[in-house]
Amino acid sequence: MQALFIGHTYIDVTVRCDAMPAGDEKRVADDYAVSFGGNAVTAAFACAKLGFVPDLIASVADDWLGRMFLDMARTYKVPVHPRRVGRSSLSFVLPKDGKRAILRARDDRFLDPFPKLDISRCRILHLDGHQGDAAIHYAKACRERGILTSLDGGGLRGNLQDLLAFVDVAIVAERLCEQMALSPNAMLDHLKAKGCKIGGVTQSERGMLWYDETGVVSNLPALPVPPEKIIDTSGAGDVFHGAYVASYLGAPERSFLYHFEFARAAAAYKICRLGNEAGLPTRKDVESIERTYALVF
Repeated sequence: MQALFIGHTYIDVTVRCDAMPAGDEKRVADDYAVSFGGNAVTAAFACAKLGFVPDLIASVADDWLGRMFLDMARTYKVPVHPRRVGRSSLSFVLPKDGKRAILRARDDRFLDPFPKLDISRCRILHLDGHQGDAAIHYAKACRERGILTSLDGGGLRGNLQDLLAFVDVAIVAERLCEQMALSPNAMLDHLKAKGCKIGGVTQSERGMLWYDETGVVSNLPALPVPPEKIIDTSGAGDVFHGAYVASYLGAPERSFLYHFEFARAAAAYKICRLGNEAGLPTRKDVESIERTYALVF
């Protein structure tokens, strides 16, 4: 095991259409995609596509959607350590004009304790705040062993505040800032106070406000993808997380600016494709995006 991801599994149904029907109205969608979903889960698949296959602790139901998810994981050779739930969770995603509306149906009533794994050879742990008991257990264990810990703070979930005390790299969404009534700069101060060595707030097309290993705050601009090329922004943040983990695994001696620039290009690739699976880039795809949308800092 070189990396461990922990999160909640969804099956994402992404539908591209001009408008949603109401009442007895019927419409035909322009396109659709069915894929794996969930923050850390999608990040794990992105990391695998980029050449570093992680282990994954994820919710799995014994139903046809759960079996479909496990079949997807086998395709990417991702070892899944399942935590049983009664029913699979679904996300219905409707991308439009650079935004995305999401309707979720979730079962997070776990039927089993979380799996206990040997992490002695693990190099990085990535969490999304789901499965709080498993997240805090492994974050503490990794801190004791000097293993890097990474967090996708998409929202105020469970024991997130306690978890932050054991996180090295915390990249959170503006949604968390809103939930905690903090400005992005105040959120960075909060992450520093919690002991996070590197912290950031993702701001969609405005890029990411973040601080580096020295504590210096700066803005990482988003790549200038033309609006007409943007198809589906859902999952872009998850691909970003999976990509910087892959970049770290490939070059741990490099700075996190390097890893985040790589991840930024991976996220730019994602938003030009419908659905999570179609939006997973290879390393050649990332290099192509970097050449196409090169910025000078």
